[in-house]
Amino acid sequence: MALLMSSGSVLAGARDYVSVVGSSTVYPFATVVAERFGKNTGSPTPKIESTGSGGGMKLFCAGVGTAHPDVTNSSRRMKASEFEKCQGNGVTDIIEVLIGYDGIVVANSKKAKQMSLTRKDLYLALAAKIPGPDGKLITNPNKTWKDVNAELPAVKIEVIGPPPTSGTRDAFSELAMEGGAKKFEALRALRKEEKSDSIMEMMDKLGIPPSAYNKKGKKVFKAVTHALREDGVYIEAGENDNLIIQKLEANPEALGIFGFSFLDQNSDKVQGSLVEGNMPSFDNIADKSYPISRPLYFYIKKAHIGVVPGITEYAAEFSSDRAWGPEGYLADKGMISMPVELRAKYASDIKNTVPISGL
Repeated sequence: MALLMSSGSVLAGARDYVSVVGSSTVYPFATVVAERFGKNTGSPTPKIESTGSGGGMKLFCAGVGTAHPDVTNSSRRMKASEFEKCQGNGVTDIIEVLIGYDGIVVANSKKAKQMSLTRKDLYLALAAKIPGPDGKLITNPNKTWKDVNAELPAVKIEVIGPPPTSGTRDAFSELAMEGGAKKFEALRALRKEEKSDSIMEMMDKLGIPPSAYNKKGKKVFKAVTHALREDGVYIEAGENDNLIIQKLEANPEALGIFGFSFLDQNSDKVQGSLVEGNMPSFDNIADKSYPISRPLYFYIKKAHIGVVPGITEYAAEFSSDRAWGPEGYLADKGMISMPVELRAKYASDIKNTVPISGL
């Protein structure tokens, strides 16, 4: 309470609604829960803002007090650096809630032929640097999908996707780009290496400048593989997945990257590409056979519970079987439900306001 009272001129009771920020992927799920909560309880409907996972974490971790959000949504787990930032700003008790799963789809217009891609194809199409004929990394020269893989069409590579602040971008980089890069032995070895001399030697063989050195090969690997092209092949669409759908309708030859829920809701307009031979579907995401899938979260600021009304009640609605259960209304929106034991665990954490101890 003292922290809340000391946050500038912001006093307890200055806000009578729950403030939620964060992931554009979680946004439609959070919005429908907020609407149900407001309708069923008569309380003010929580305000949900789509800021991206990274943007939401920045706002959430900025401090305690009703000038700051109560909850942040994320399409990835909170990073250790974000947790430390929170701690440094007095946001010391954070309740982590895993809410379900989502797949990241690479989709195109139904007016075009459905694509069948591998993670290696995606890496060779979108990475800023890829291995050249001598093994050294070169500026990506690929212009068409046929340049990437002779079995793919001779269609110009044009992919519309999320910006760096998006959890979808983070997850795509980790699951798709890293997954593709690991198909190259030299990059895979660099990722595993922890000896300084060996890392420097591998970097030299790959043509990575010494300025990129890190004592962990995994971090050098990430820096290389997460860097996307900036030559117009990859087009950032902001934190607006609906805009990507519109652009795909306007340009049937382009591909778009977004969460499975948007594919599910727009299946009359766009189709998901097969990845490693697997369709993005409820069943394939749930059993992990679809390789580009990720968990979804929200985080609650415990210090705001009891000060801002409705936080625990909103979270309880989100974690009810009627919402996140396999037959719940969030499944109708495209979210893949967790097993019953995980749902029970996180519902209990909400009820008992159990904070995470670290990341």
